[in-house]
Amino acid sequence: MDRDSLIGFLQSMGNVSAAQAADIAQSFRARTLAKNEFLLPAGRISNEYLFLEQGFVRAFAYDDAGHDVTTGFFSAGQVVLEVASFFNRTPSQEHLQALTNCRGWCITYQQLNGLFHARPEFREFGRAVLVRELSRLKGRLLALTTATASARYAALLSASPEILQHVPLKHVASFLGVTDSSLSRIRAAGKDPGPA
Repeated sequence: MDRDSLIGFLQSMGNVSAAQAADIAQSFRARTLAKNEFLLPAGRISNEYLFLEQGFVRAFAYDDAGHDVTTGFFSAGQVVLEVASFFNRTPSQEHLQALTNCRGWCITYQQLNGLFHARPEFREFGRAVLVRELSRLKGRLLALTTATASARYAALLSASPEILQHVPLKHVASFLGVTDSSLSRIRAAGKDPGPA
């Protein structure tokens, strides 16, 4: 595996030059996950910051009735980690599991902190990534309270058109906060983002 996609990602926020990105990328090691393998089981402290080059990862937790609830999806070009556990050094309440065979580039918490302290440009990059992810999370929370299920489905397909090829529909329904049958009705209605 070459590091070209990782180098491109490091440059994507505009704070890191090509030479700096190539140098920083050397601190990352190749990481693969087999389909259904856990990157992080709940109860453990998240210690890996994974840039996903290929594949899909699902974040999920169990509700008080024991049902598994999808809390997020990660696809190629995104960073996979459980933020609260990783930065607060506390046990994760979520599982991170590969939905497909995955490959990417990984760095540990200790290595990441070392780079943050040694490389101001990487610190700025990390801040920009966190701001982007916080904005994405805020958008998801607002959509859950203000948008119809059909609109949420349309937004998901727009952001990740290949998701239905790799993610079981029950996980998509759980992520959208709808039942499997409601999702079937939404899909049967086409791409119309009107009321569910």
